[in-house]
Amino acid sequence: MDVKVLDFEGPLDLLLHLIKESKVDIFNIPMEEITSQYLSYLHTLEVIDLEKASIYLPLASELMEIKAKMLLPKNEIEKEEAEDPRDDLVKRLLEYEAYKEITKSLKEKEQERKKVYTKLPSVLTPYMEENNIIENDNTLDDLIDAFQKFLKRKEEEKPLKTKVTLKEITISSRRLEIQSILKTKKRAKFKELFHHYSRSYVVATFLAILEMARESYLKITQDGLFEEIIVEVKEE
Repeated sequence: MDVKVLDFEGPLDLLLHLIKESKVDIFNIPMEEITSQYLSYLHTLEVIDLEKASIYLPLASELMEIKAKMLLPKNEIEKEEAEDPRDDLVKRLLEYEAYKEITKSLKEKEQERKKVYTKLPSVLTPYMEENNIIENDNTLDDLIDAFQKFLKRKEEEKPLKTKVTLKEITISSRRLEIQSILKTKKRAKFKELFHHYSRSYVVATFLAILEMARESYLKITQDGLFEEIIVEVKEE
């Protein structure tokens, strides 16, 4: 069997690859065949990268020693009492294979985590500087409270999506969309300005409303303590 020069993570990785490629039982490794393949790869590697090949030399020596022990003649009593010289090697291979599977699983979870969108808490201080953002004796806290209740309701209905979408959602783009809605409807309920429920969309929408209110473009009112919050364009 010709062994191709491939990249391996180390000697055990190469040995495990050769065993799987040969389709042999890991508990009954044919030492002569596998050692020959291992040395063939090592010889090829020495021609290309001598420093890298040196990493594989200790295991090559061990394989040759195991091979030699198995070739030594033994009588029937010695065969029954003697331990298999491959036992320690098989144990290390099984441990390495288990470690490799765990590493693969962790890498998959890492890739999944990279798809999750997270955002640091926004500083709302600039929106709290003016006292006339919300009328009828309400405060900015009322709007924030309404926003939190809105998120809670939506979370109960359907979990907020956390994956990043290809389309970027910005505060300025949401401002333009809200202005377009209010030009047609003149006034709208606070919750009616949220048409989608991804985190980036919800956060951008809320910050856009706050920004427009701070600039006195919007008038935000609430008739009673538990009544709907109404958003409308402020008359000039």
